[in-house]
Amino acid sequence: MDSCCQSSTKTTTPTQCPACHQKGKGIQLITLKALLQPKALETIHPESAYAFCTNPFCEVVYFSNEQTFGKDMIKVSVFQKDEALDVPVCYCFGWTRERLITAVQVNQNPIVHIREQVQANRCGCEVNNPQGACCLGNVTTFIRSLDKR
Repeated sequence: MDSCCQSSTKTTTPTQCPACHQKGKGIQLITLKALLQPKALETIHPESAYAFCTNPFCEVVYFSNEQTFGKDMIKVSVFQKDEALDVPVCYCFGWTRERLITAVQVNQNPIVHIREQVQANRCGCEVNNPQGACCLGNVTTFIRSLDKR
């Protein structure tokens, strides 16, 4: 039983990005450790809870109640925050926007390929993908957006 005087070792996950006030998604510390540039990594508070800001117009990628990390502090371009064709949509298996467009044009199904790799336990989304989660939703949404062009 915890004493009322003991402090919690982990803070609650912040709910809103301090820059844009959009709701963030909780993220594991391992993702930050894998994707922050060394200078930023040296400043994290491991006892803090962090979230990912999905707002494409916001410079903040990760935030806690105490600090923020912007796009310039991440080792890779962030799909949600960079519209370039060479930015990965699937970080584990190298599916960029450009590669997805090309695959769809020649009637390939990248989703099947990614699912096969995930089922074979080959993905490492928690350390490769800045959002710290599976990319299939992003890939599916991007491919569907091609049909609307």
